[in-house]
Amino acid sequence: MRILEVLQARLAIALAQFPLDVQSYASQIRPTNNAKFGDYQANCAMPLKAVLNEPPHQIAERIVAALQVRDLCEPPEIAGPGFINLRLRDDWICEATIAMLNDDRLGVPDPPNSRTILIDFSSPNVAKPMHVGHIRSTVIGDALANVFRFLGHRVITDNHLGDWGTQFGMIIYGYKHFVDESAFSQSPVQELVRLYRLVNSLVDYHAAIAALPDAQETADQAAVAAEQAERAARDAEVAQPERRKRKQAAQTAKRKSLAARETLEGLQQKIAQIDIDPAMQTLAASHSKIAGDVLRETAKLHEGDRENLGLWQKFLPHCSDEINRIYDRLNVRFDHTLGESFYQPMLGDVVQRLVDEGLATESEGAICVFLEGFDAPLIVRKKDGAFLYATTDLATLLYRNEHFRPDEILYVVDSRQSDHFDKLFALAPQVGLGHLRLVHVQFGTVLGPDGKPLKTRSGNNANLETLLDDAVTAAMEAVCEPERSAKLQPPLTDAERQQIANVIGHGAIKYADLSHHRTSDYRFSLKKMVALEGNTVAYLEYAYARIQGIFRAGETTEAEIAANATRLEINHDAERELAISLLRFSEALQQMAEDYAPNALVDYLYDTARRYMVFNDNCPILKAPDSATKDSRLALAAVTAKVLRAGLRILGIEVVPRM
Repeated sequence: MRILEVLQARLAIALAQFPLDVQSYASQIRPTNNAKFGDYQANCAMPLKAVLNEPPHQIAERIVAALQVRDLCEPPEIAGPGFINLRLRDDWICEATIAMLNDDRLGVPDPPNSRTILIDFSSPNVAKPMHVGHIRSTVIGDALANVFRFLGHRVITDNHLGDWGTQFGMIIYGYKHFVDESAFSQSPVQELVRLYRLVNSLVDYHAAIAALPDAQETADQAAVAAEQAERAARDAEVAQPERRKRKQAAQTAKRKSLAARETLEGLQQKIAQIDIDPAMQTLAASHSKIAGDVLRETAKLHEGDRENLGLWQKFLPHCSDEINRIYDRLNVRFDHTLGESFYQPMLGDVVQRLVDEGLATESEGAICVFLEGFDAPLIVRKKDGAFLYATTDLATLLYRNEHFRPDEILYVVDSRQSDHFDKLFALAPQVGLGHLRLVHVQFGTVLGPDGKPLKTRSGNNANLETLLDDAVTAAMEAVCEPERSAKLQPPLTDAERQQIANVIGHGAIKYADLSHHRTSDYRFSLKKMVALEGNTVAYLEYAYARIQGIFRAGETTEAEIAANATRLEINHDAERELAISLLRFSEALQQMAEDYAPNALVDYLYDTARRYMVFNDNCPILKAPDSATKDSRLALAAVTAKVLRAGLRILGIEVVPRM
């Protein structure tokens, strides 16, 4: 049962006596933050004053008179100008909580209308190692897949790999010109990564040289403009309103100047990295047209050139193995892994269909779709005949509709792709896909301590596997250090310590990411992630482990408690608050699903763990005053363990029985 939904439905019935849209007012009921105001509070009487032209308190009285909640609530109370406070009955709380013990779904109802939801997430380019930028799509997408499955929907996951793009043109070019065959035979992926980075640095070098004069001119002009704006803002003879306007203009000009200077310095840095290395200077000089050559190698691959296709087939298994190793560590699985290469044979037909149906036209040699409301068109074939991401994504969408029959498709992709998806979604109804619900589940950026996108010291995106290794090491130091481990009876073995470190380390990165609203940027801090206090995975794992420790000390198990429990008692406020929190598990899952926001579940689990700790400190379990109280508190602890375990697993995190 979702208590909030039940109360909103009952409130809607009570509001039916008034001539208004009852649903918008029935939704104005929320859990309270203070127990003295009950457990839920309805605030609809105040806004109804303007509609009904009556005092809010009088409106509240009319609502309460028609409100039928006696089966689960104490008599409603009216507070202040017209707040309606609802307090759940203790006997109802006890019955509903004890029912969760033997319910695998923990009180979560089956959906009235089960949907087929396809989730497109992770989707790295396979020609290079996964970096920190991939963690958000991977863990958010996995958590959403888990929650929709738990809620009773049919879920299909697809990892739309980037296995056909320019990055392979870079590797093919690098292999043909710079490969170390011995290194490739010993460690194929490391050599391919070296080749990719080498070619990419040479391409960036020549691009930076070409862009440098304009960047220098832009930076100089921006600096002059900023100085002039600053002088104008300091003019004491100007009236106050104009002075404020000039000050704002000076701040804007300064920001533009700093951005232009940063761009210039970035280009200078790329050039310097090559110029200080004589060997790289020689390579850059002998490969001055490398950018165009890379595009030609990519085009040859796409045209089916035997040599390039053979190299791609040679490289791909090694690249896939590298990525799959990361997924194994993260315990992430996909129903399908259909990369860009899978759709390549379909792209020509997709473009032709758009042309035949009058949706695409030629513009300056390219084939474009001009969509109402967008300044720039959706380009589906370039002048040189090359296809783009838009072409592949449209072919993918058509294929998914035909073969998977989804009701909804979620694209878990960072916010920088918003314009691309806006255009794709606008085109979908015009190709017969208007019945699909298409959602761009966008997310922000992982930042370093400096507030900028997290990078390595070399300036590259931080390698994901390295971060996972660092997290496991930090977890070992924080929660598995020998002195702490020795206090447990029996002491933790080395194998147990390593297992705990793996679970806490990997879970810490997932949990920290999911604890922020997906649209927010956040700063990466391993020390905070593995801490035992605060909203961290270690805190939740410790709460779960404490419960398991109580069961071991009492020589019982969750299964035995569930089999023998017949009733629950509430003798302390901490028991009541914990039980109500447990009953809100279903609401937390629903909120996560409705907003595509795992942080709703993270916040709920942390709050529940915190309430359990308060309960544990105030309500002795094994030393309870009598057997009935002991059994009741064991049952409450068992439900808590089930909820924490289920919630963490929805987030993609396992639990540890001891720590």
